[in-house]
Amino acid sequence: MAAERSTANILDAAVHVREAARSATSGATGADTVLAALSEVMEYDHASLARWDPLRRRHTTLAGSYPDDATAYIETRLHHDPVFPVLRSPVRGGLWLRDVPGQLLAVSPGFQDVLCPLGIEDGVAQCLFAADGRYVGMLNVSTRRLRRTPDPARAVFTLLTEALAAAVDTRAGPPPEAVAAADSAADARHPDARRPGGLSPRELQVLAELTAGRTNREIAERLYITPRTVGTHIEHILAKLDLPNRAAAAARAAAWGIEPSR
Repeated sequence: MAAERSTANILDAAVHVREAARSATSGATGADTVLAALSEVMEYDHASLARWDPLRRRHTTLAGSYPDDATAYIETRLHHDPVFPVLRSPVRGGLWLRDVPGQLLAVSPGFQDVLCPLGIEDGVAQCLFAADGRYVGMLNVSTRRLRRTPDPARAVFTLLTEALAAAVDTRAGPPPEAVAAADSAADARHPDARRPGGLSPRELQVLAELTAGRTNREIAERLYITPRTVGTHIEHILAKLDLPNRAAAAARAAAWGIEPSR
């Protein structure tokens, strides 16, 4: 069994996690480097870093080592788990497995059907929030052995929340022009996905949101992009359809029978 790390070593490792998170935020490295750095803060058997997609209402794993069925649960079902409302409280730095009330674990499919079969004894699930209060994703870390008490890693995970949130938040990433360009490049690779008026699938999504009278910020929240990126897409839509403003674009979408997703 590996020796427990000292508090000083854990704090040093936390600095490396922050550096890895900043690198991932800039796009220089991937989320896997963040998880690798986290393993120096706390040895784990499985971990994942996931981004919340408010449009699809699910998580998307950016990096992780859980088995496929556990990853699928985190992505599509964890936010329906009875534990999740407690976990998602913005004031909580993370919910450690040993702190979850037994009666709540008894009715949690995530614990009973996912963690128990893996032999998980300890770990933390941490919801991540941007500075403006948006929920942007979560970290899951699991181990098959109990941690010591008191555990200095607990405080460190709380201190890392801001850096981890930035690493999964698309609004902290590349500039909107780059995001829009990436969307267009993806559309060019899949010409069969083109839609009326020569609009790309992403532009069609933005156009659909205009029919509901939503602001750029509201559209951005639903499509998980920035308001500036929404504005860039709207400019492209107006140019492609030769329309003077967003109201005219919304009217065109209505005439085509295009509606936003629910």
